[in-house]
Amino acid sequence: MFSVLSYGRLVARAVLGGLSQTDPRAGGGGSGGGDYGLVTAGCGFGKDFRKGLLKKGACYGDDACFVARHRSADVLGVADGVGGWRDYGVDPSQFSGTLMRTCERLVKEGRFVPSNPIGILTTSYCELLQNKVPLLGSSTACIVVLDRTSHRLHTANLGDSGFLVVRGGEVVHRSDEQQHYFNTPFQLSIAPPEAEGVVLSDSPDAADSTSFDVQLGDIILTATDGLFDNMPDYMILQELKKLKNSNYESIQQTARSIAEQAHELAYDPNYMSPFAQFACDNGLNVRGGKPDDITVLLSIVAEYTD
Repeated sequence: MFSVLSYGRLVARAVLGGLSQTDPRAGGGGSGGGDYGLVTAGCGFGKDFRKGLLKKGACYGDDACFVARHRSADVLGVADGVGGWRDYGVDPSQFSGTLMRTCERLVKEGRFVPSNPIGILTTSYCELLQNKVPLLGSSTACIVVLDRTSHRLHTANLGDSGFLVVRGGEVVHRSDEQQHYFNTPFQLSIAPPEAEGVVLSDSPDAADSTSFDVQLGDIILTATDGLFDNMPDYMILQELKKLKNSNYESIQQTARSIAEQAHELAYDPNYMSPFAQFACDNGLNVRGGKPDDITVLLSIVAEYTD
């Protein structure tokens, strides 16, 4: 079965698809406005959930995610553990899950700067490297930070997880996918000493970092590649049209609908998925969806109340 997560204590006065009258920019009056926050719901599927294997916590298969709040910002992230480690007796979800839990703790402790999401990733990764209990594995990572006061969205994306910002039914901002070569994304790694220099490992500083001004009612979708490999933008936008208001239940329902559709398409052998198209572009004869873990965090920018 799928799992659903919900987060937040916000008074959501945003109007989807545009600015609300409570936003000073909507009527040309006022300056600065109040603080912004995110109303967020999450949903996901583990690739092998049909076998009844569900993980505890905010993990779907080898994927992991977190949503954390601090007085200065709302922060969320997703990570996708590299499944190839399973061939060496390593549980890939341990790395991604520990990375996201460390990020969450740093945010809750206030040990971050909202404008520097790469810093969250760097500090978390360094803690993993210094862990007294050996931790092996690799993971992609995407961190999204909404600065409450400046109304700016700061992001860091390493690999092929990512995010979309949707306004008025159109994608107005998005992450760039990072691949070394086909199906080999940038990734953070910790390898045993004898494998150092052999296992692919990127620095957190290699993450693509962006900043973007958001508006009330903007929709932010953050997800692992299990979503983007199976659903093109136009399908995602069609599902987002069903989101008619910004209450928790509506966001949860839409997040679940998106995750369910991606999961169904992943197992359709006749579907020309974005992953299959990318494979064909790289000279491979591939058709069908891509069975994978899927994690979706769906957020709406709203007025924040403590």
